Amino acid sequence: MTAERDTIFALSSGRPPAAIAVVRISGPAARGALQATCGRIPAPRQATFARLTDPETRELIDEALVLWFPAPRSETGEDMAELQVHGGRAILARLFTVLRQLEGFRPAEVGEFTRRAFNNGRLDLTEVEGLGDLINADTEAQRRQALRQFKGLLGVQAETWRTRLIDVLALIEASIDFSDEGDVPVDLLKRAFAGIGPLAQEIGEAQGGQGERLREGLVVAIAGPPNVGKSTLLNRVARREAAIVSPYAGTTRDVIEVALDLAGFPVILRDTAGMRETADPVEQEGLRRAQRAMADADLVLWVVDPTTAAAPVPDQAAECWVVLNKADLPAAGNTIALWSGVHRSLTISARTGAGIDALIEAIGAFGERFFTAAPVMVTRERHRVALQEAKEALDAALQLGPGGAEELIAEQVRLAAGAMGRLTGRVGVEDILEVIFRDFCIGK
Repeated sequence: MTAERDTIFALSSGRPPAAIAVVRISGPAARGALQATCGRIPAPRQATFARLTDPETRELIDEALVLWFPAPRSETGEDMAELQVHGGRAILARLFTVLRQLEGFRPAEVGEFTRRAFNNGRLDLTEVEGLGDLINADTEAQRRQALRQFKGLLGVQAETWRTRLIDVLALIEASIDFSDEGDVPVDLLKRAFAGIGPLAQEIGEAQGGQGERLREGLVVAIAGPPNVGKSTLLNRVARREAAIVSPYAGTTRDVIEVALDLAGFPVILRDTAGMRETADPVEQEGLRRAQRAMADADLVLWVVDPTTAAAPVPDQAAECWVVLNKADLPAAGNTIALWSGVHRSLTISARTGAGIDALIEAIGAFGERFFTAAPVMVTRERHRVALQEAKEALDAALQLGPGGAEELIAEQVRLAAGAMGRLTGRVGVEDILEVIFRDFCIGK
């Protein structure tokens, strides 16, 4: 029996001990596992009470709920069984021992249930990626985006585009192969180009949005001169002592990074070294890293101590807000007019927490604008590359025009259809499957 035809099993719920543990079985011998441990096969897709026993000793293992999903109407497209047992370690150990002793059975590898679903046509590759993102989602915005992808937002559209491209290709090839036939319309190529133009436009428009960044998080850099309260601000927003705070300038040397959920959006908050002239080579490296963090950020919070002299905001590409810290202390009369290139200002006290809620709300509103409220299709670089390849191929066909070489036009349309096939996993994806499935957990 090959590895693909083995019957696999795994714990699909959380680590024991737990109130309930879910054990999944998938493969050609799944029916045999139920017959061996339960003595019967339950009605399909109905939870049934059963007593699980060791088939050799007939000793009771546990009382459980059992579900049976015959192929092809199962998650993997194979015969599947699900055992809901009590989540004790000893129960699971005994059950796994029994399953392992059955002929053709082995423990599942990482992501193997989902991979079998993909191989059996139950999920396309974009839905597999959406499922992986759904499992790993940390924020509400990530959950919504992943669920849309898992439900086929991109995959269904890509398959529609692929079908339309095949129809266009059929018109071009008919024009090539049957041009001398009397019953073949003479305007086939024009009809083909009438389809190529809208396809190129739709595929180009689908590449917008910030779906890739939503998976990674909005990057917010906290920057400013030394001793203005940057690390205190990071700790206040993170609600823990993530950064060392001291009255001595130059305490922060490296970029300190904290992942947060702010207003439902994933945010990577980065505390940076204080910007000042220094001869210390270690601090100079910290300043270089701070400058890179500002350059890579989507939003810069330039923290200012209003009790001291103003420090000008350095030039940077990201949106920049001035954060007037230490609102609990008397100000020295500095005003926002002293800084240029600033989009807005906020007044806070990182020490007392005053104004922090307003700052967090403002960052959340910025995240909503940055990621856009409309659903996006492209959530991975792989998606963007495939769509870009399809768009470039169609643009090349359009440049050739209806009067161009039909064979070259057909090849460009064929390249676009191939890119759509790779997007959904229909063709040419073996080299990326391991990369995608390695991030899954065992039992999924």
